[in-house]
Formats: sequence, C-alpha cells, structure tokens
Amino acid sequence: MEMPRNSFGLLHLLLGFLLVSSYAASDSVYDKFLHCLSNQLTPSDQASSIVYAQTNPSFPNVLQAYIRNQRFNTSSTPKPLIIVTPTDESQVSAAIICSRNIGIQPRIRSGGHDYDGLSYVSDVPFFILDLFNLRSIHVNINDETAWVQAGATMGELYYRISEKSKVHGFPGGVCPTLGVGGHLSGGGYGNMLRKYGLSVDHIVDARIVNVNGCILDRKSMGEDLFWAISGGGGASFGVILSYKIKLVKVPEIVTVFRVEKTLAENATEIVYKWQHVTDKIDDDLFMRLLLQPITVKSEDGSAKADEGSKTVRVTFISLFLGDANRLISVMDKDFPELGLKKEDCIEMSWIESVLYWANFDIGTSADVLLNRTLGSVGFLKRKSDYVQKPISKNDLEGLWKKLIELGKPGMVFNSYGGRMSEIPASETPFPHRAGNIFKIQYSVGWKEEGDEADEKYLNLIRELYSYMTPFVSNSPRAAFLNYRDVDIGINHNGKDSFQEGKVYGDKYFLNNFQRLVMVKTAVDPENFFQYEQSIPTLPK
Repeated sequence: MEMPRNSFGLLHLLLGFLLVSSYAASDSVYDKFLHCLSNQLTPSDQASSIVYAQTNPSFPNVLQAYIRNQRFNTSSTPKPLIIVTPTDESQVSAAIICSRNIGIQPRIRSGGHDYDGLSYVSDVPFFILDLFNLRSIHVNINDETAWVQAGATMGELYYRISEKSKVHGFPGGVCPTLGVGGHLSGGGYGNMLRKYGLSVDHIVDARIVNVNGCILDRKSMGEDLFWAISGGGGASFGVILSYKIKLVKVPEIVTVFRVEKTLAENATEIVYKWQHVTDKIDDDLFMRLLLQPITVKSEDGSAKADEGSKTVRVTFISLFLGDANRLISVMDKDFPELGLKKEDCIEMSWIESVLYWANFDIGTSADVLLNRTLGSVGFLKRKSDYVQKPISKNDLEGLWKKLIELGKPGMVFNSYGGRMSEIPASETPFPHRAGNIFKIQYSVGWKEEGDEADEKYLNLIRELYSYMTPFVSNSPRAAFLNYRDVDIGINHNGKDSFQEGKVYGDKYFLNNFQRLVMVKTAVDPENFFQYEQSIPTLPK
C-alpha cells in the first residue's frame, strides 16, 4: 500500500526532530563533560582536544575507525553522545570521575573487535571511552617482559617483540588488529596455546582505573581484582590501562602447513581421527580445522548446477614450534591419516608465521603488522562451543549435510590439550581447560545491508548452533567470552541483574562466575561499570 504524501512529510519531520534532539543532548553532555574535565586536568585546555560531540565534523570518522562489524554501523545503530579519546592515564581517570558526576555510562573500546559491538553500542545513553591513543609498548628482553597499553594492537605487540628478539614471542590471537585491552582481559586465545596456554596465563601485572578514578597496579588493586581482570573481562571492573606480560621462548625456525580435504578425499575419516589425537599430540603442534560448504567447480571453472556438486571442504592450518623434519616425524607417528608430506610444510621465523596466519602472502614485510586499519569491514556473527567427546563418523556426516543445506555458515575447530589441560580451571577466570578436546567457532559473514539480510544470516548460524546441541558441552553449554555472543543472554542491569547475569556468566565462566561476582561487589558495589553482559553485583 502506498504511503500518503503527508505521511512522508511527517516522517521526515519526526526524523529531523530526533536528529536535532540527539545533537542537543550530545552538546549538553559535551558542555558538561568538557567543564568537568577542564576542572580535573592540568592544563585545563587539553580537555577540548580529546572530546568529540556529535556535531564535530570528525565525530563519524572517530566513531567508525574501530567498528569491526558493519551490523553496528548503520543509521539506526545507537550512537554515543560523545567520544573521549584520552592520550594519557590521567585523562582516563578524569573521564571516569566526570562520567560518574554527570551520570552517563562509558563504553570502553580498545580495538573494537567485540563481535556483538558491546564496546561501542548501547541502548542506554552512553559515551565511548576510546583508548586507541594509549598504544605504547615497552619490551624488556633482559627479563623477558613487556608493558603494553590497552589501545595497542596484538600485531604491534608481535612486531615490537620481533624487533628485539628472534627467539621470543607471545601466545595471543592471530588477528593483528585485535586490541590488547579487550583481548587479554577476556582470555586471549592463539595458536601457541597447547604449548603455553592463553595470553592471561602470562600476565604478571596490570594498571587499571577503578570506579573512583584511582590508578591501581597489581599491588594496590590486590590479588582478587588482578585475578578478575585476567580473563573475566576488564570492562566490568574498571578501565584497563596496560598489562605487563611475560614473553615466551620460540625456536628460530617454526613450520606451518595448510592442507585441504573434501568429502571425496576422505575428510570424514581424517576429521574423525583428528578428534582423537589433536589434544594429545606433541604440545609444539597446533592444528586448526576450517570447515566450509563449497560448490565444486567444473573443469572450465564454472560452478556445477547439480546438487551433488556441493560438498564440505576441511582446511587443516597448523603451526609447529620446530622444523619440518620433526613435524613430519610427529605426524607420521600420531596422525598419518592426513598424509602430510615434506613439500606441504613451510619453514619460517615465528614473526613470519604471524603474517602467514593473518593470511598475508609469504614474503610480506612485518611492517604490515603496524597497520591498524582493516581493508574492508563486513556484516558478521560469531558463536562458540566446546567439544568434550569425539563426534562419531555418522554424526560428522550429518553435520556435513547440515552445512551444505544451510550453505553459508562455516565452523572452525581449535585444538586444546597440552598446557591447557595442566592449568587449573580456577587459576584464571577463564575456566575451559582440561576435558575439552577442541573449541568451535561458528562463523557467518555477508555483504547485503538491511534488517532482512541480518535476520536471514543470523537465523542460519543459530540453526547450525542448535543442530550441534547433542555434540557439545552441557549444563551449562559453555561459551568463550572473547567470542562475544548476546544470544546466550543479556543483562538489563535492573532488579534482576544477578539472575540475568548468571545465565551468560555460568556459560562463560562456569564455577568461576561466583568469585567474579564477589570481586565485582567489592570493587564496584553500585554497578557503575555495566553493560549488556557485564559481571553483576550480588543481589541486595
């Protein structure tokens, strides 16, 4: 039915009114915030250079610079009233004091990789505390440590380590543009975890701004808060300024390989066997499986039309902390089913393997790790699961059919075992240790804009997640905090805050959730640092 012309006029008038109202609210908060900051900072004129109102011409660029998911970069996405971009620790402290005085919620962003956008989007009035200027990295090879500010990227950290040493590295994520603050505070998962565990297993100190605006280190914050921000998510407890990390040793030569198998190439048997060895094989070896539905091409390169041309491709991507000869020996002994050959293996330095895993061409300069921008940002959704019993061949075949039926979502199987099985579940808030064979990341991405496309692809990945229910952990069905997923529960931060928080908290943290709540209640009793999946306080 066609809308009457006067309705269009009314709609434009309403939209214009809302836009003006938003600008007015932004300007009001901006004025109050600027006045407060000026009183807190010396010299006072530095305040105006770090605060952006919606009316500032640079506001859209600053906002969008670290949005990593186009789902949260639309005209209808709630926008911050202001953006604060501190350049030193004192400005972070002042921003928290002023946000409390004014009564506006902060959203704390270090790299913007929060899969569901919770570091830069909210349904309540908010401002973004954007830490991208806090990016200093000080590597001390003599004692094998580094101080890294929250706004630095993992790529920058790896680069700075490699500048100082060819035999040191750090166990963290494979995406170079991950922000250190969010990545480390949520666990920090990478391809050396079977040898060295997670990023949080190598944090030795930290600096944080608490709810009162005080800057604390490990000694002054106490062991409970230090424990909480080493895997429990920093934004529930304060603003992470920096972490001091312990570096790990890496050999001068590491080996990588990437081998693809389709169903016609015995992928079912190989994946079945992989499940039985991947958590027990040599700790120097990490194998990731990428599962994707594909259409088999004809000899002329065109897609075949018949349904039988659809299959599942399994890509085995590996990092081995050693040379190719030793890798072949390990694989021949424990996983001959893959049929790995010497010509499949590529020897390189550890920093070159960082580039390889980030999908850069071999020979690319490590300088690319200093690039903080992504080539393109798409629409995406991610989910996670943990597998504790091997999936049978019949059930794998059922999964292949489901992937082909859905057509778009993919899965990543990430090896566990090794060092991960030795660290107690209560050592850090991250609890998913012994007993897990591998972790699943569900993945779907798309380019189409609009609510209809969002709903279509979200439904696809949710259907795949639902299909996997019988094969993954249960009571609770566990999830990984760094793979943020609001589908598993959100908190409205009202009178039912604890019960709502327990729903997702138990999945992310298992038996560690209760201790996190106790810490939260002690350090932020009024629940100032809150968001849609924050740690709640104890019920009053």
